[in-house]
Amino acid sequence: MQKIKVFINGAAGKMGKLACEHIQQDDSLILVGQGLRGDNLQEKLGACDADVVVDLTSPSSIYENTLTIINAGKHPVIGTSGLLANQVTELQELCQTRKLGGIIAPNFSIGSVLLMQLSTLAAKHFPQVEIIEMHHDGKKDTPSGTALKTADMIAQHKAPYQQPDCHELLPGSRGASEKNIPIHAIRVSGVLAKQQVIFGGHGETLSIHHDSINRESFMPGLLMACREVINLQELRYGLETLACFQLS
Repeated sequence: MQKIKVFINGAAGKMGKLACEHIQQDDSLILVGQGLRGDNLQEKLGACDADVVVDLTSPSSIYENTLTIINAGKHPVIGTSGLLANQVTELQELCQTRKLGGIIAPNFSIGSVLLMQLSTLAAKHFPQVEIIEMHHDGKKDTPSGTALKTADMIAQHKAPYQQPDCHELLPGSRGASEKNIPIHAIRVSGVLAKQQVIFGGHGETLSIHHDSINRESFMPGLLMACREVINLQELRYGLETLACFQLS
């Protein structure tokens, strides 16, 4: 079987280095190029015969990077957060016209994807929900793309709920709000990534909690995405959109 040729943009970062190592160890993939800070991505992609381009850079450059990847005719696998909803729509429309498969993954962790799916099931039965997400203090955006994606998925499976009218002695103490779902973001050293979704009902609560202990947790999902996008003809948002995650 012919190996899928992969280019890693952001190869010098912690995630990028790990992704390069795992791709080199995978029998179905081959690493054909690496993009570093300051490189001209368009030139780098033009100089290598990549099928898939994985972007693991920064929120400030991710939109332009994704445009460059799509315009180069490569399958994008986007692991960098920071894309706005309207930007995701624009990129999806561009891929649709080109019939180019790709994925934007707020989180490559298998456990995190399952947390989101389990949350959509719980949302049908509990009227209240709040999200707490915790990341290392080097994460540049807040709230996390995972938390925003979780809130969006929950909102699609529950009736609109009016949160309690609380007087904030300190503005922002109730957190941010996405689809009327409070999101509380914590940034501290000593942690990689955690998320907790808390549901409230009549006389009970349900808490769904996921921890990424280290960056190895993101690798199985990243490799899976590299294999799957070759067979797609559209840009999907979220690892849970892949067939292997569909709940029966």
